[in-house]
Amino acid sequence: MQRRAYASGLAALLAAVSATALAGCSSDSGTDSSGTDAKTGTTAGTIAQPGRYRTLFEPCGSVPLATLQDMLPSVTALPVEQRDRVLRGTAAVTYDTDRRVGCAWKADGPDATHHLSLDFERVVSYDPSVSDETRAQEVYTTKESAAGLAPASPPTTAAPSTGAPAAPLTGASKPAVPAAPLTGVSKPAAPGTAGTALVPGGQQAQTVSPGTPTPTPTASTPPEGLESRTLTDLGDVAFLDDVLTPAGSVTQQRVVSVVFRTSNVIVTVRYAAQPTRVGEVPDSEELQEKARRLADRLAERFDE
Repeated sequence: MQRRAYASGLAALLAAVSATALAGCSSDSGTDSSGTDAKTGTTAGTIAQPGRYRTLFEPCGSVPLATLQDMLPSVTALPVEQRDRVLRGTAAVTYDTDRRVGCAWKADGPDATHHLSLDFERVVSYDPSVSDETRAQEVYTTKESAAGLAPASPPTTAAPSTGAPAAPLTGASKPAVPAAPLTGVSKPAAPGTAGTALVPGGQQAQTVSPGTPTPTPTASTPPEGLESRTLTDLGDVAFLDDVLTPAGSVTQQRVVSVVFRTSNVIVTVRYAAQPTRVGEVPDSEELQEKARRLADRLAERFDE
């Protein structure tokens, strides 16, 4: 009787120990709520910050009346009803005014036709690891590249000297290879004519004969300093594009575009003029100055 009771107690003790061990194993097999991956032992990556802007303001009402009258000079000669309609602008068709909005104005006059348009685009990244601002920079860079103004690669810095002596040359030294002979046959140029000089490698260096005028910018080319270029004092990044294109068989149109990014919003100001007189070319400086002035005002509005 005593031996049977001892066996029953031992069996109960073994069962209790087995249950405790199984409970411990099952509790360690799951994952905790600390955000640490149970397989890798690393915490999950952080989500990129959203952009500064969540909405866009209405563009047709963002340009002061005085600015519109200055950029659309022929509007002042229009009848009152037509003038008011032109100055109100035409809103761009959009399906989400929090993502993209625009407005356009056009004024026809006896001397020229002027066009003005605004485009506001709020960029949103759908990749949680890429911020809205980073995605907006990618969109901006695409526009800049399309204008032929891709930013130059950052300059490379030379690695600091470690002070170690240069490695000795290995192998037998070889005599220096003589310079490649001039290729082609060089003939003396006739008096008063342009000649070509041969340089090592067979390439020809162009020479200009005396009396040949130096090429000068044509009326279609913006003067020096007014070419298409990047801007350093507008938004986070900005560029200006100046293009002269034919408009019909006898007239030309100049289009000046100022594009800048501020955080996750890209703003485009496009200003164009088309004179009615044959052979007249719109002035780059005037168009650029007015477009820049409006872009500066819009940048200030976004900073408010």
